[in-house]
Amino acid sequence: MVKVALLLVLFIAAVSVMLTPHAEATISCGQVISKLSPCINYVKVGGVVSPQCCLGIKTLNGQATTTPDRQMACNCIKSAAGAISGINLALASALPSKCGVNLPYKISPSIDCSKVH
Repeated sequence: MVKVALLLVLFIAAVSVMLTPHAEATISCGQVISKLSPCINYVKVGGVVSPQCCLGIKTLNGQATTTPDRQMACNCIKSAAGAISGINLALASALPSKCGVNLPYKISPSIDCSKVH
């Protein structure tokens, strides 16, 4: 009976994965914030961009390969930028290029993330 129940659970899990719409983001806002948290000090006070910050940006850029993922990342970044006081927007928008990453959108509180592809 336990084997049958286990097989049923595995079957349901496999079917749910196959039926999941591909238009949903595979990364979460928590992952985005976690990757970018080493950048907070830089976007507030400037100075030298830490290697951890650039690694987070590069990792996030590599993970956000679909339009839904990029839109999720954009919305998370936009929300976080609005919630953290003292952010220098010029430093924030220049951060990807300082780390050698070309983002398909500009980091800005006024960005329309629905237009990010």
